[in-house]
Order: sequence, then structure tokens, then C-alpha cells
Amino acid sequence: MVRTSSEGPIEIVSDDESVYFEAVSSSTPAKHTLSSASKFHRNGKSIDNVSVKAKRRLCMCVEPDVEIEDYGNFLKRKKPREDDNTLLYRFRNKRGLYVSDVTRTEWCERQMEFTLFSEEEWKNNNEDRQSYFGGGSRRNNKAIKAGRDRHDQLQQEVHYMVEVEVKSREDDMAMKFVNFINGVNQLLFEGLTRELPIVSFAFDQGIWMVGKIDEVQMPRAKKHHNPILVETKTRFQDTVPSEAQKRNGRIQLMCYKYLWDNLVAHAHRDFPSKQLYDYFELNPRRALCKDLRAACDDSGFSAKTLEDVVRRYQNTCKMLAPAHDMLVLRYESQRDHSVVDEEKVAYDDCWVKSEIHSCLELWLGQRDASYVAEDEQWKCSYCDFVSECQASTDTDIDTDVDTEAEIMESLASDYSSE
Repeated sequence: MVRTSSEGPIEIVSDDESVYFEAVSSSTPAKHTLSSASKFHRNGKSIDNVSVKAKRRLCMCVEPDVEIEDYGNFLKRKKPREDDNTLLYRFRNKRGLYVSDVTRTEWCERQMEFTLFSEEEWKNNNEDRQSYFGGGSRRNNKAIKAGRDRHDQLQQEVHYMVEVEVKSREDDMAMKFVNFINGVNQLLFEGLTRELPIVSFAFDQGIWMVGKIDEVQMPRAKKHHNPILVETKTRFQDTVPSEAQKRNGRIQLMCYKYLWDNLVAHAHRDFPSKQLYDYFELNPRRALCKDLRAACDDSGFSAKTLEDVVRRYQNTCKMLAPAHDMLVLRYESQRDHSVVDEEKVAYDDCWVKSEIHSCLELWLGQRDASYVAEDEQWKCSYCDFVSECQASTDTDIDTDVDTEAEIMESLASDYSSE
């Protein structure tokens, strides 16, 4: 995210992905925000204090791509014609599955399904985007906006924003990679970065996934080299979130570590660049737009095509260690940004793989969407689609608008960040 130059870090920040793809499909250049970083500021609520170091430029060590012969079912898998109507093909074709798709599916599969089709209707009718997520009530929208504003504020503490104009799908993907490269540079030299985009693979499931990590810190003890992943969520009320909300946040964090560790594990020998291009249907030799070529130059490496950027992405991943097994889930008040709750989450590899697998069964059309469990039917009280859903719920339950706003803000901010 932060591209390092002699004048300080600069960051490229993308708008929402779905909006970008609309612009590309209409052959209209999409405007994005390139961020150039100011003085480095630390959030006083960080886990460890990290001293600020001088910003340096990394030299790129270019190595040829290593083609991989086989990844089992991943490389053999072809998209059959009958899969064209699956949720994954219909809504995430050539985009990858968002981490927030996994968390929304875990929250409520029926709500996630209703939301996807509502999004589609929003695009077709050009309605207010927030109206399909969180009910569109003024208090919900206020909470959602406050959460997004807070994340923007945290990002701007370490980055400047600069607009760029991307003109192709290849530009959009390159922008994610350059932001990651520069974010890693900032992490290694300054100890912290924020809003770090990640594009990685889940070979067990045969898919690529896309996400954006709120914050990554280096441990204070220099003998430890495993970056700490942090997720920050804001609370409309100063109350501890429900167990269901915490579980959802844990899944999100574990997805990030799973993707991070996959990048690190395959960076040295069999980074699947060819599969990346095939999966997203990208031309690796397409020339980058002028703004992105300049961004690469400012970041300390030369790149004329997406293929050049991907090589640098792979080399950047070689500098990284696997993420720390202890993840941090932080909740803070929208009122004064004080910490309401902070949980250290132990990574569970089997559990998160199981959650991703269960999610994909639905997205690949292998089963129908399930209703929420009986002991979590209280979620229905905060769902816009309850009148359309056949779930057996107590519709007479009184809803707390503030609590509803908290839940919707949490889920919507996860989605919008990717």
C-alpha cells in the first residue's frame, strides 16, 4: 500500500472493486486514489510500541517466474458449462472470492444470498448502495459511515492519498500488488502498515481470494519476525460484542493469516503466476497505465507490465515470515475511539479451512443456503430480508436500533474494505 520513495512512502488505494469493474466494462477509465504517506504516526492502542525508523528504498531482485507443473485438482479443474449459474461464477467471476464473502456466509447464508441479488438489483437500478445493506435506515447509515470514516482516519495516519486513473483490469490488479509491496516495505522498515491488500490462493479449494488487512505490526521483540495481524471494528455503543460477532471476526482474521502464509510458503519455489493470470483472465504483458508505471518508479523498481509487478510481488513475499499464530481482534468506540474490547485469537488452521470449504459448497452450488441456527435466530431481528425469508423466527422481538446499526456497520465495513 505504501510505496517508498526518497520523499517518504506513497500509497495507492483502490475504490470498491465492484464499482471498478462496472467502469471497466463500460470502457470508461476508473479513477482511484493513490496515497502518499506523510509522517508516520502510531495508534496509541497498538499492541507493541514500534520505533520509527528512517524510510529506505528496497532494491528489486528480479528472478524468472518458476512455472509449476501441477497443483492437483486446482490446475486440472475446468469451469464446466453447468457451473455458469453458481454464485461464484455469477458474482465473483474473474474477481476472486472476497474474505468478506466468507464472513457474510458464516453470519447467515440466507442473508448473504439475498444481499448478493440485492447488490445486483442496485447496480441495475443505480440505487443508493447502502440501501441494500443494513436497511438503509438513517441511523444504520450513520453507523456504517462512522466505521468507514474511522478506517480512513487510521489509514491516513500513515499514508497520503493520491488519485490515479486505471484503465484496465490489469491496472487494477497491478495496483493491489504495488500497494502490497509498498505496505510490506513500510512494515519491515517502520514496524506497522495499514489497509494492506492481499491477493492469494487457497489450493485446497482451488480458488483465489482477495482481502484487505486492517493493520499489520512487527513484534516489539527483535528476535521475533512473525508479523501480527490486527482487525479493528468500531462499535456504535460502548458494549462488548456478542459471541457471534466475535466468531465472525475470528474467521476473518484467520482467513487473512491463511492467505498470508500461502504467499510466504510458495514465494521461493512455485509461485503460481500462470494460474493467477488464467484465473482472473489477465494479460501479463499488457502495458501498465502511465500513473502506475510512475508509482512503481517511486517505489524503487521499474515495471512496464503486470508481469513485471507480479515478479516483484513474489520477491516481496520472499522477505516475509509466516504471520504470527496469535491474532488480534480489536473493538473500539465510535464515540471516542477508546478500546471497548480486545481479544487475542489463536490461529486454528483446520477450523478456518473447514469454514472456507463450507462457504464454497454454497458458492459452488453444491448445496442450498442454510438458515441461522436456532440459538442465533436473534440475528433475524436485524435483517432486512426477514419478510422474504422462510426462517422460523419470532418476528415480535423488539429490535434495538443501536445494536442493529453495530451489526450492520461491522458486516458492511468488512465488505467495503475489499
